[in-house]
Amino acid sequence: MNTTYDFAAEMPQDIVYVRSVDVADLPEDVQAEVEGLETIFAVHNTEGERLALVRDRKMAFALARQNDLAPVSVH
Repeated sequence: MNTTYDFAAEMPQDIVYVRSVDVADLPEDVQAEVEGLETIFAVHNTEGERLALVRDRKMAFALARQNDLAPVSVH
C-alpha cells in the first residue's frame, strides 16, 4: 500500500513566521528607533524575508492576521 501524503499541499500559502529578535543584533539605526527595548519581534515570509519588526508578539500576530496571513511562532 502506497501511503504518501503531501503535507505541502495542505499548508496554507499565506504563512508568516514570528520570532523574537535581540535589539542588540539589529543595525544601529534600527536600535535607535526602539530605545528602551531589549527584544522585539520580527515577521518573516516563507522565504525568510523580514516583512516587519514590531514591539511585541501579540502585535506581530495581530499585524499578520490584519493582512490575511497565518502567523506561526518560531523559536
